Amino acid sequence: MTCTMNPLKILSVSALCGVVLSACTTAKTHLSEDFGYGARQAAVAQIADPDAVYSQALAPGSNGSRASLAQERYRTGRVISPSATASTIGTQSTATSLP
Repeated sequence: MTCTMNPLKILSVSALCGVVLSACTTAKTHLSEDFGYGARQAAVAQIADPDAVYSQALAPGSNGSRASLAQERYRTGRVISPSATASTIGTQSTATSLP
C-alpha cells in the first residue's frame, strides 16, 4: 500500500506548521534607548548644511563645442599644456630702490 500526499495537503500542513512555530517566538516590547543611533549619526554626518540657502544666480554656462574639442584632445593625447603663470601671493620683494 502506497501513501501519497496531495500537494494541497502538503501546502496546508506547511502553512499550519509555520503558524504554530511563529507562536513560539516572542517580540521585544521595548528596544534599547540607543536603537538606531548609528544610522541616525551616519545620516547627520552626511548633511553639510541643513539650512542651506542658495541664491538664484545660475552657474555660468558651458560651451558644448569647446568641451567636445577638449575631450577629443584628451582622448587622442594632444592636451594643450597650461600657460606658465606664477602666483604672487605670499612672495616678498627684496628689491630696493636706489636714490
